[in-house]
Amino acid sequence: MTPSGRVGRRNPRAQDAAGPAPYKALRAAGTQTGAAGTTPHLRPHGDRRPGRDCASGGPAPSLTQEEIAAGSTRRPLPAGRRTRSQTPSPGPLRERRRAQARSARAATGEAQRGSAPLPRAPARKAASRDPPRPRPATSARWSRDPPLRVPGHDPGVSVGCRGARARRFSSSARCSARESLRVPQLTGKLRHGAGLQELSGSSPTMGVRHPPCSRRLLAVCALVSLATAALLGHILLHDFLLVPRELSGSSSVLEETRPAHQQRARRPGPQDAQAHPGCPRAVPTQCDVPPNSRFDCAPDKAITQEQCEARGCCYIPAKQGLRRAQMGQPWCFFPPSYPSYKLENLSASEMGYTATLTRTTPTFFPKDILTLRLDVMMETENRLHFTIKDPANRRYEVPLETPRVPSRALSPLYSVEFSEEPFGVVVRRQLDGRVLLNTTVAPLFFADQFLQLSTSLPSQYITGLAEHLSPLMLSTSWTRITLWNRDLAPTPGANLYGSHPFYLALEDGGSAHGVFLLNSNAMDVVLQPSPALSWRSTGGILDVYIFLGPEPKSVVQQYLDVVGYPFMPPYWGLGFHLCRWGYSSTAITRQVVENMTRAHFPLDVQWNDLDYMDSRRDFTFNKDGFRDFPAMVQELHRGGRRYVMIVDPAISSSGPAGSYRPYDEGLRRGVFITNETGQPLIGKVWPGSTAFPDFTNPAALAWWEDMVAEFHDQVPFDGMWIDMNEPSNFIRGSEDGCPNNELERPPYVPGVVGGTLQAATICASSHQFLSTHYNLHNLYGLTEAIASHRALVKARGTRPFVISRSTFAGHGRYAGHWTGDVWSSWEQLAASVPEILQFNLLGVPLVGADVCGFLGNTSEELCVRWTQLGAFYPFMRNHNGLLNLPQEPYSFSELAQQAMRKALTLRYALLPHLYTLFHQAHVAGETVARPLFLEFPKDSSTWTVDHQLLWGEALLITPVLQAGKAEVTGYFPSGTWYDLETVPIEALGSLPPPPAAPREPAIHSEGQWVTLPAPLDTINVHLRAGYIIPLQGPGLTTTESRQQPMALAVALTKGGEARGELFWDDGESLEALERGAYTQVIFLARSNTIMNELVHVTSEGAGLQLQKVTVLGVATAPQQVVSNGAPVSNFTYSPDTKVLDIPVSLLMGEQFLISWS
Repeated sequence: MTPSGRVGRRNPRAQDAAGPAPYKALRAAGTQTGAAGTTPHLRPHGDRRPGRDCASGGPAPSLTQEEIAAGSTRRPLPAGRRTRSQTPSPGPLRERRRAQARSARAATGEAQRGSAPLPRAPARKAASRDPPRPRPATSARWSRDPPLRVPGHDPGVSVGCRGARARRFSSSARCSARESLRVPQLTGKLRHGAGLQELSGSSPTMGVRHPPCSRRLLAVCALVSLATAALLGHILLHDFLLVPRELSGSSSVLEETRPAHQQRARRPGPQDAQAHPGCPRAVPTQCDVPPNSRFDCAPDKAITQEQCEARGCCYIPAKQGLRRAQMGQPWCFFPPSYPSYKLENLSASEMGYTATLTRTTPTFFPKDILTLRLDVMMETENRLHFTIKDPANRRYEVPLETPRVPSRALSPLYSVEFSEEPFGVVVRRQLDGRVLLNTTVAPLFFADQFLQLSTSLPSQYITGLAEHLSPLMLSTSWTRITLWNRDLAPTPGANLYGSHPFYLALEDGGSAHGVFLLNSNAMDVVLQPSPALSWRSTGGILDVYIFLGPEPKSVVQQYLDVVGYPFMPPYWGLGFHLCRWGYSSTAITRQVVENMTRAHFPLDVQWNDLDYMDSRRDFTFNKDGFRDFPAMVQELHRGGRRYVMIVDPAISSSGPAGSYRPYDEGLRRGVFITNETGQPLIGKVWPGSTAFPDFTNPAALAWWEDMVAEFHDQVPFDGMWIDMNEPSNFIRGSEDGCPNNELERPPYVPGVVGGTLQAATICASSHQFLSTHYNLHNLYGLTEAIASHRALVKARGTRPFVISRSTFAGHGRYAGHWTGDVWSSWEQLAASVPEILQFNLLGVPLVGADVCGFLGNTSEELCVRWTQLGAFYPFMRNHNGLLNLPQEPYSFSELAQQAMRKALTLRYALLPHLYTLFHQAHVAGETVARPLFLEFPKDSSTWTVDHQLLWGEALLITPVLQAGKAEVTGYFPSGTWYDLETVPIEALGSLPPPPAAPREPAIHSEGQWVTLPAPLDTINVHLRAGYIIPLQGPGLTTTESRQQPMALAVALTKGGEARGELFWDDGESLEALERGAYTQVIFLARSNTIMNELVHVTSEGAGLQLQKVTVLGVATAPQQVVSNGAPVSNFTYSPDTKVLDIPVSLLMGEQFLISWS
């Protein structure tokens, strides 16, 4: 067992022998070794080992997938590699020239004086296997020497030629005229220190013999020529660098680029600088990498220049002053010649390709794994999957069930190219040749506790990599994003509650792709301005998925194909939730519910925090303030409401034996995480000393189910709020501390708050069923969510409702999420919008922030604006802290109450539409709340909009997020957008209608920013032309509102068309869709006619009454309206708003036709 816990994975379809079969979400550690596997490999096409040519110093060229499959021996065009000459360790100029003179004499004997070309040098072995060491820097920019001829290179081709990598871009074995920097060849002797170096060559202009010169004159002439060449070479190299064309298309030719200080992005590629047998060592490594394209060679610690150069890296302090370097720009960075892995034995396989990666030179991280296995799997037309792992030892792999594909895709939307030495993978979009992934930009690292994979990015517009307090589009200005789940109030730049190693990148023209690294170890993701991205993980394997899109919403769906589609929540879970830490008795809790009812505020779910527990222990309730706890919950049920309680994972261990059943029973079954002695690891949380269940253990799943069921028998709760599940620990590690080992003090520690992996959590080296906590920490919240989901299904027999604080990829399949302990501030109100959007992109649509804030006192205006925005969170809960002022809606002035009531009434009217959106997310991987760019990717103005949100395709919400504002500016993509306030909805339900204010009925946008009036009682919501949404009369609970009549809001395009959908079931039964117990209706409008199409109708929804149809965008007043052949006499039409209101009496589950003329 290595420090990273080398544990393989078991077939996810097989039943777990150690536990119950239904536990499909987690695969136990198992048998796959990562060696040859079962995929048959085809015979390699000849000797594919990379060779070098002495004239160019370059490696063998790369192979495309087509040539591999066809057995071609042609040297194809690779991509993504800046060309560099073969270079030895740089040193002072004088010493280098001495070495070259000695090399020339050793290779050719006593060189002939004159103009005849030198013979080729015989092969010799590399002098050293150490990484190349740059010469010391004397200034911020490295000086350049003129190209010197070296024996073994063809006449007319200078060592300054980028031949070492030119063969990657040309099938020629020599540098082309464009690839080389030619300088006049020198004849004669150049005095170099105490000795003489022979320089000989021929030139196209030197075809005749010249009279002999004196040695002194010859030396002077040579020195002048060399100085001229040096100056010219420096100018050429500095201002007209030859680099590969930017990998944005299919071309891979070389071209002149702008000077380094004018370039936006150059991607230098590392190269093996070891002298190859048969080739002499070339000129020194050059370190003139543009600052934005430098990849950090000191990610583990701050080091000096001497230490940096000892690693074989370049050291250039960032410039200060007017062009002050951005924070994070590395001073110590990899040179283009830094050694990496070499690709060998590349061959076709049943799923794609397989190869061996070898490294001869260890890195500066301990326990390098020098031989790796690469498997490339072309799983679907739009999904590529590759893994890099140790073929000799089993290593930990994330135990999540992922799809298995029997054969490779026949017509993929991507191409794959490989660079042989140094190894790299380039993935292009077939349609336009754009490079989506290019790992040749920096060396690959694969040590036992440090893995690094870097790639270029096609643009600076990248989102994902949650959970962090950040804008929707992440900054590529040297941003480090740390993924290591932690209990911490949302703070900029800090690792927070969840880890989602997935990003979505937008490309020019509106296309998009996504990349998912299936790795749960602590990691950093570094974004830099070139733009590029580096994954740095502390363990596991490299398990990479690339999603081709090309639409952004397709990228999300393809990602969810891998991690799982969201669960379908119960209908009541979409209502309004109310909670506070401080409802210290059933009497206070009852009073809160009564006050909400008296003030006519909807309330579906009442919650309690820790207050209900006995000594803050799970599965108990105190017999003082909550002695009639079960009766209170039953009262809520009789009123059509539900109840949710908090449950922490940590189990009290401080009581005497036999005094607390959950701990006693857990101890007996062996369900707790253990320390190095095999005893339960003991930390401290709310009840004091606590043990932590290991939810990867099948025995713990059964134990958790039993504890939930037993408590449910006492208190019939409806949902679970699982908190503190990062897991949080009030002490570092455990009561006994943590061992002093590699897992607790790894060679690389990501940028975690607290500086160690044990900060605010348990020891990394503690033991769990599948592996060490070092590997499984980021999965803790997910595994508890899976256990709680299952436990609720067993205890209640209905659709589960679980809200969790900690999350990982695939969390939305089992539970929702709230964004943690947010501050009551305008800044965190605004920050909640991009976080809600982010989690929807990650497949967790049931998400929301604490309305009005949790930490600190709110204000009336802030709470009103937060309630208005919260009405459009997919999950809406007002939650308050222990010592704060009250913030229930009824606690404020009448004016504020009216504004909050209006927002809640609107939410309840829209619940049928919201429920339909959740159905689409559940069955098709759609988002519920979505950013504007997801619907309008070709409009680049939408890409950075993160203070507005869409509900599905149809509703655009523009909230007020600043104090003291009575208007708000939002972006409206091209089209017509109707003000939803023109649709009368309150008359359908039981709540009093608020006063209406005059508004602009529609916005006809060409893609523009619009300033809207937004008084305190208003949140701007607009319905997009071309869509129909179902509405329902609001009530004080969803139990009440589901009995109200329904309406349709029809937003016509200029052509008079629109479309919509309704999904309806009983709202809580398990597998309603699978059993066919639902109703699904499509609504269509065209040619002054509205009709429905019955997709599926059962008793659930068949009796829904349609009472009103409101048509927006009717250009002229109709003379008559007909419903199912009968004239409608009491319709109304407003010539000012262009709105037609049609009262009807129809059933949703029966076909109808409404027309006007």
